[in-house]
Amino acid sequence: MHRSATRPSPLFYGLLAVTVAGGVLMALQSPFPFDELTGRVFIGDRNWTGTAGAVLLILGGWAVSLVFHEFGHAIVAYRGGDHEVAAKGYLSMDIRKYTDPVFSILIPLLILAIGGIPLPGGAVWINRWALRSRSVSSWVSLAGPLSNLALGIVLTISVALIPMPAGLVIGLSYLASLQILAFVINILPVPGLDGYGAIEPYLSPQAREFGAKARPWAPLVLFALILAVPAVGSALWDLTALVFDAVGGNSNASTVGQIAFQFWRY
Repeated sequence: MHRSATRPSPLFYGLLAVTVAGGVLMALQSPFPFDELTGRVFIGDRNWTGTAGAVLLILGGWAVSLVFHEFGHAIVAYRGGDHEVAAKGYLSMDIRKYTDPVFSILIPLLILAIGGIPLPGGAVWINRWALRSRSVSSWVSLAGPLSNLALGIVLTISVALIPMPAGLVIGLSYLASLQILAFVINILPVPGLDGYGAIEPYLSPQAREFGAKARPWAPLVLFALILAVPAVGSALWDLTALVFDAVGGNSNASTVGQIAFQFWRY
């Protein structure tokens, strides 16, 4: 494999720069006065510099995590026998290689902004026949959501252990909880999601045929249920909160981070 095939693209560094800029703005100025010990927040006293930082941090951070998610699929597939992923540019960490501009970037970011739901964005096309075994195929599917989980845990532990300004605490806490929610959603055994991809190699031919037919519309039905049926969304957020709290997450800070990000709602 040529070395340039795994070298991060300039666009990836641009996304990182946007994310860091948002973090800097939130570190300099919290969107709200926030007391980490009591969880008290004064929403009426919104600071727009900090709010701009929240928007940049969350949207930029989510785009970066999308790159890690798809790169995770690709690198495991490459090591598992599908060397075509390198030629397709999937190992370059260039978000354009994983996405359709409208359906993979604009719509997921819009739904994230409006509903707070981190939809799967990009996609890598894996030659499953080139993979060495069913086990490898399962790990290719699991690599994406596990990257979200790992990033969520790293962010959560960083907030818990590293002293930082209140604005950065709420921003990173919300971003961390979104990563864990993305893991929870993606790991569901729904055709079209990674959880189904992990079990698909072990299903009967009839079940795989049904899954292939359901793949285009099953995720849309799931996300419609999440947005339209409060109990479904609440169940996913409850499971996310369980994982988030278990690794030391600050639920109050995450909630305030969401309020800071969705400035048009609060």
